[in-house]
Amino acid sequence: MSYSIPALSDAILPKLQHKVDTKTKPLGALGLLENLAVQIGYIQQTLTPAINKPHMLVFAGDHGVANSGVSAYPQVVTQQMVLNFLAGGAAINVFCAQHGIALKIIDAGVNAELAEHPLLVNAKVAHGTNNYLEQAAMSVAQCEQALASGKVQVASVAAQGCNTIAFGEMGIGNTSAAALLMHVLTGVPLDECVGKGTGLDDEGVKNKLALLQKAANLHSLSAQNPMEALRCVGGLEIAMMVGAFLEAARLQMVIVVDGFIASAAALVAVHLCPLVLEYCIFSHCSDEHGHKHMINALGVTPLLQLGLRLGEGSGAAVAMPLLQSAVLFLNKMASFEAAGVSQAEGN
Repeated sequence: MSYSIPALSDAILPKLQHKVDTKTKPLGALGLLENLAVQIGYIQQTLTPAINKPHMLVFAGDHGVANSGVSAYPQVVTQQMVLNFLAGGAAINVFCAQHGIALKIIDAGVNAELAEHPLLVNAKVAHGTNNYLEQAAMSVAQCEQALASGKVQVASVAAQGCNTIAFGEMGIGNTSAAALLMHVLTGVPLDECVGKGTGLDDEGVKNKLALLQKAANLHSLSAQNPMEALRCVGGLEIAMMVGAFLEAARLQMVIVVDGFIASAAALVAVHLCPLVLEYCIFSHCSDEHGHKHMINALGVTPLLQLGLRLGEGSGAAVAMPLLQSAVLFLNKMASFEAAGVSQAEGN
């Protein structure tokens, strides 16, 4: 598959920084919002960036390992939560409605047949993955189909005028897949990647770690082959997100990254094509144990730290107004010259 991502031109960066620095404020007074304004302008290669028709795509899929003791919840909760999304009752529905974010739910591999619904896209590759404690989670064909479908979903919303996109997920057991991918691709010890997920107690986390160590031992995985890692221990919703990250970067969209699982998908995409990272804004640092290590491995600074560990894209949705604030101050706030305000000496 092709991963041709445009390299961004650095020529615009000093112009963006000058525009930020000459607004009617002390240098750096808007903190991370200043960095955010520069990054969005850099992604869009313009001094007047805009957030147009933001979309949230929530990818859902089941994991064969879910019934092996890695989660506090049974596998059927994936289906139940997707129905909750479609009924408008989940956190992601509330936050998307609050902030004017269009929402789509993508069935990447839920272990159930879902009825047609205006919010639902049926992109099912399989009824969940295989149990990676016994065999590879996906076949080569399934993994490639999921990647290709993720690209299609992004291309579809981009064609509607969307230039800013975020990805959420739902899949019981997917913090385990994310932890394994993180371990393989970053080299961080597995015990630093594994957390409570949906609410395991200390004994549950210990059991989860033992099971994931078994999986890591079963599959010969390395950072040099991210596709094989994704195929062997990933999830259909994660693979679809990887394709979505690649396509969004190819289309030069602003990508708002959610928490632990979404960041794991971003990590795989960055290993496949490092330029993807330039298009990514990391919304928050999750309370899931391994996320801070993943953030450090990627070398990025998240916008928020709210102790979130829900997934669904909830952190990305909550952060979306910060992107609006960043572009609005860059475009609407007066400069010292325009306002007739004296600058600090030396500026």
